[in-house]
Amino acid sequence: GRRVTSPNRKPRTKTSANWWSACCTTSINPEPAVKILIIDDEADIRQIARLSLSRVGRMEVVEAGSGFEGVELAASESPDCILLDVMMPQMDGPTTLARLRSTAATANIPVIFLTAKAMTPEVKGLMETGAAGVLTKPFDPLTLADQVRQILRIS
Repeated sequence: GRRVTSPNRKPRTKTSANWWSACCTTSINPEPAVKILIIDDEADIRQIARLSLSRVGRMEVVEAGSGFEGVELAASESPDCILLDVMMPQMDGPTTLARLRSTAATANIPVIFLTAKAMTPEVKGLMETGAAGVLTKPFDPLTLADQVRQILRIS
């Protein structure tokens, strides 16, 4: 078997074969993506959260590896929400949140803490710092975006 093709027919390329999915799976007037800043000193946690939020949740993600970097990026990127690790060296999560609240440009950005300590007293203490919510680590990558949306009350 030799394959016979029409002389007028162009061979299918990967690009032309995928035009339908590229063209027809995005809406004509897409909603602006929710931008999330992840501040965590652990690169693997940032990577899992980034993949989860961007691929599963269709969110734009910016990453910072420290509280200091996170405060700077929050001011320059104006995220819709910040996922903030509680335990980090140099500047921990609550201290980072206090810095964010002390600057006009970042004072009103909702912050969701990420913590491995999910006991009621710790969660209550974190909520009293002005956090929008508290999520536990390890988190489920398939439901992280929905959990963030639920806390932020967006669809």
